[in-house]
Amino acid sequence: MIDFRPILFVIGILLTTLAIVMVVPGVADFAAGHTEDAFVFAASAAITLFVGVGLILTNRMARFEIRLNEAFVLTTLSWLVIACFAALPLAFSGLNLSLTDAFFEAMSGVTTTGSTVITGLDYAAPGLLLWRALLQWLGGIGIIVMALAVLPMLRVGGMQLFRMESSDTTEKVFPRTAQIASGIGVIYLLLTAVCATALWFSGMTGFEAVTHAMTTIATGGFSTSDASIGHFGSATIDAIVTVFMILGALPFVLYLQAVRGNSARLFKDSQVLWFLSIVATAVAVMTVWLSAGGEPVLRAFRYASFNVISMITGTGYSTAAFDLWGGFAVAALFFLMVVGGCAGSTTCGIKIFRFQVIYATARRQILRLTQPHGVFIAYYNKRPITEEVASSVMGFFFLFALSFSMLSLGLGLLGLDFLTSVSGAASAIANVGPGLGPVIGPGGNFAALPDAAKWLLSFGMLLGRLELYTVLVLFAPSFWRG
Repeated sequence: MIDFRPILFVIGILLTTLAIVMVVPGVADFAAGHTEDAFVFAASAAITLFVGVGLILTNRMARFEIRLNEAFVLTTLSWLVIACFAALPLAFSGLNLSLTDAFFEAMSGVTTTGSTVITGLDYAAPGLLLWRALLQWLGGIGIIVMALAVLPMLRVGGMQLFRMESSDTTEKVFPRTAQIASGIGVIYLLLTAVCATALWFSGMTGFEAVTHAMTTIATGGFSTSDASIGHFGSATIDAIVTVFMILGALPFVLYLQAVRGNSARLFKDSQVLWFLSIVATAVAVMTVWLSAGGEPVLRAFRYASFNVISMITGTGYSTAAFDLWGGFAVAALFFLMVVGGCAGSTTCGIKIFRFQVIYATARRQILRLTQPHGVFIAYYNKRPITEEVASSVMGFFFLFALSFSMLSLGLGLLGLDFLTSVSGAASAIANVGPGLGPVIGPGGNFAALPDAAKWLLSFGMLLGRLELYTVLVLFAPSFWRG
């Protein structure tokens, strides 16, 4: 049987932390004269703190231990509960959001998806804008820790390639997790500070610089304006955000190793080299495409580089209506949307390493067909790929395609058109943010969708962020039977 006491204890700690963070936007609203919004944050923080402390006090254990099946439940339940309580300030704010819209916005924030149902961001209270940015920033660091410590232990989607220790027991993994998380947390904070400083010197206000730095490093994409980064109309700001989106898409554990003196790993890692090669190729091709359409070369490069990198990293910022760039551009951006960045980063999607594993496995199979008596081994980062990892990755590809198809069909059944259904499903399960087309494209948002579609997309965001297996295994009756 699953012991829920350690699960509820950890969730209590997370909710207590969330309550403390809620104070920050409340103070921002109070300082700006939005006393009513400040009260909303104070009340929401009090409710969250009460529940969090209550869970901690009622579920204390003499010996803290989380087994494998409990880790699955904890991972999914923690993201779900945090989204529910994070929605409280949104639901009771002056925006008059429905429960559905508030939950959708909160889930989009903590999963760093970036899809939004809010219009009029340019006139929204500062506390609300800061809260959205904080959700993505906290979600980003949570995703990194999960990808480095929890998912390899759970052996989902080939993530066991990134195991930190030879042993998978939680007693040994958790102390190691704490050490790595603290180091990565410092790097995460420093990158955010550097990004904020650069944006401030480039023309943003201090508040805009801080909020956009948080959502850029987290590759989340929430902005303080309905027009996203395009609101500023600055090539310098575009360049800074582009650089930090790339930095957010690289494995943070390699930054930690670089700080400790092993900087060569960052430039020799095959996943990093593949990612940068794909980005460079896509930017070059898109620049040529836009130039052929009559756009000046420099402007074409600026728009292509920013929006291509925004889509492949799953950030979801936009500086142009890229869904109007023509059929080829839309198809290319749709593909990049699901590719994603590197494992161990804040990015989304299928992840580069899985394409590497599939490529190496397919290449080995082709060589076997051409040379039946040969012995061929598939490698990732100069290490042999085990059959367990290869089958796990192939299973992930199948589940990704199946989940995407089910989400698309579900949205279609709710009356959405083909482009909205397909791109909406892709943006949710790949945690990208904007879709394609006039409704949910870079010029629109998700407010016009029916409530049922928003709940379906919220499930898709959770499914994609937790690497599919982690959520879907909970629906297997055998899981609960032990």
